Amino acid sequence: MTAIGTTDLKRMFDAIAVSIEADRDRLCQLDGVIGDADHGIAMALGFGAVRDALASLDAATAEPTVLLNTAAKSFLNAVGASCGPLYATAFMRAASAVKGKANLEDADLIALLQAMAQGIKDRGKAEVGEKTMVDAWQPAAEAAAAAHAAGKSLPESLAAALAAAERGAEATKDMVAAKGRSSRLGERSLGHMDPGAASAVTVIAAMRNSLA
Repeated sequence: MTAIGTTDLKRMFDAIAVSIEADRDRLCQLDGVIGDADHGIAMALGFGAVRDALASLDAATAEPTVLLNTAAKSFLNAVGASCGPLYATAFMRAASAVKGKANLEDADLIALLQAMAQGIKDRGKAEVGEKTMVDAWQPAAEAAAAAHAAGKSLPESLAAALAAAERGAEATKDMVAAKGRSSRLGERSLGHMDPGAASAVTVIAAMRNSLA
């Protein structure tokens, strides 16, 4: 059993910001094929803003819900692109999922991951198979929940989530985009990984590495 507090979540967001910044150029290249070539920039702006906003948060007194709602607000304020509302909704849903808890146990972290995935799915009105970040997030959340239900540890559950996200992102190469700007390309979007799914893998990997 793991106890994750506000300090740990703060460290998690720091790790995500570093990972996304390191991956920024690759994400922009992926987006350049089927979008506006700015996805890496938008994600780096968003998570950089989250890191800066959380730096002034008192981890000793703020509960995880406060931290997650702060993350939602700062990401949305920083990012005008489509990923802004998606990740803001993810963090707000996560905040609701762990409301009233000072420390999060394994089941709470799984619930947080599921809430994020569902928030992204609801806000984007997307389903698996439509070549979006949902193709990585939903399998990740389902895999984490299944692993946890089977008695796996948090590190094992997060590893299962990452593996599922990687498979989901890879699968987007064989999909025709049905949502967003890339949907205008139709069949020409085939053969290319969705940048939102690719960045989701980067985010989930950073979460796994930080929390496990």
